[in-house]
Amino acid sequence: MAYSIMEVSPRDGRAMAGIDSLLAREGLRRDRNLDYICAVCDEDFRVIATGSCFGNTLRCFAVDGGHQGEGLLNLVLTHLTEVQYARGNFRLFLCTKPSTTKFFSDLGFYEIARVDETLVFMENRQDGFPNYLRELEKARQEGSAAAVVMNANPFTLGHQFLVETAAASCRTLHLFLVSEDASLVPFAVRKRLVQEGTAHLPNVVLHDGGPYIISAATFPSYFLEDGDAVIQGHARLDLAVFVKIAEALGISVRYVGEEPFSRVTSLYNQIMSAELPKAGVHCVTVPRKEVGGNPVSASAVRCLLQERGVEAVRDLVPPSTYAYFASPEATPVLARIRKAGDVTHY
Repeated sequence: MAYSIMEVSPRDGRAMAGIDSLLAREGLRRDRNLDYICAVCDEDFRVIATGSCFGNTLRCFAVDGGHQGEGLLNLVLTHLTEVQYARGNFRLFLCTKPSTTKFFSDLGFYEIARVDETLVFMENRQDGFPNYLRELEKARQEGSAAAVVMNANPFTLGHQFLVETAAASCRTLHLFLVSEDASLVPFAVRKRLVQEGTAHLPNVVLHDGGPYIISAATFPSYFLEDGDAVIQGHARLDLAVFVKIAEALGISVRYVGEEPFSRVTSLYNQIMSAELPKAGVHCVTVPRKEVGGNPVSASAVRCLLQERGVEAVRDLVPPSTYAYFASPEATPVLARIRKAGDVTHY
């Protein structure tokens, strides 16, 4: 029998209930944060297959057990791929259960990493992740190597203190900057402020995180509200990818800042401390830098920018960060921060 596929509006209560029921029967849960949902229905309008998108990722695939072998998963995947291509997204990622890995492999997806036997991370480029690792390997140097990963939204004295502490402990510090442009301060600005704020440290090598380190593909919960169990699953996936990156660069230590404010980052730090040593990477938590007895954080800087203006953050950020916010160039970013409502996370 030939089936048709349709987009489903989140406001379509009946269709969404059918999707949720199908996902539950397959042991899955619908992600809270999706920007496109589709479904295949039978002649009685019951949902028998579904799939969704978020950013450049494909997710929440399910096919009713009574309709296995009818090509419905292929139909859903083809439809979502066409949607992504129409959006201009040609580099696609998905997460799936190990039991369906072969199906997606046959349709042109390649495994990047897996979490235990519960989750497999894949992309539609055979050379995507291997090329990323090969480019990173060019920065590998003799001697001890450590890593720091940060969003720096914006770069503060706390970030600078973390980098300085880590750089003092190793021959080479690989600093990965989250590339996803989902923050109030754009990536291009964040990168420049990190470069300027670490220019006095000759052993720091700055890398773009790309789609592989804390991105919408590996760690959507970093940018969006979600439950703790989902955050933990995303964190483990992100770390599974990071371990491969650490192997390519000879990284034996990852430094993280103590996190008293962000629930997401705090959970991530806890999981890193537990999981990274299993892969031979030591995890070191650096106490938060304080100014005037108060911990310095990017969220505190954003709140001050929003509520009191640029002068209020002078003592919390490096001179280069302050100079940026005090310049006309920062006017649109400051306007975005003022209009953002709650700026304590991202």
